[in-house]
Amino acid sequence: MTDLPKYTLSPAPQSDAWVLRADDGNTEVARFDTKTDALAGGALEAALPDGRGSVKIQREDGVFEEERTYPRSADPRRSPG
Repeated sequence: MTDLPKYTLSPAPQSDAWVLRADDGNTEVARFDTKTDALAGGALEAALPDGRGSVKIQREDGVFEEERTYPRSADPRRSPG
């Protein structure tokens, strides 16, 4: 299996928006009005180039809350989640 591209969803500085950035250069991939918008209805997966990637999701305080893998079938079988 090839390595999935890695991304981070975090609050945008000085804004209420949430930003999805590629970890390999900090390039903004997508912007959402709220965290709920980003996580609802497949919006996060749809924002990923080719619909593939591993996304770390931060809370507003900067602590990582969870990690999601898209597509789900690419999730390592040994992961606890």
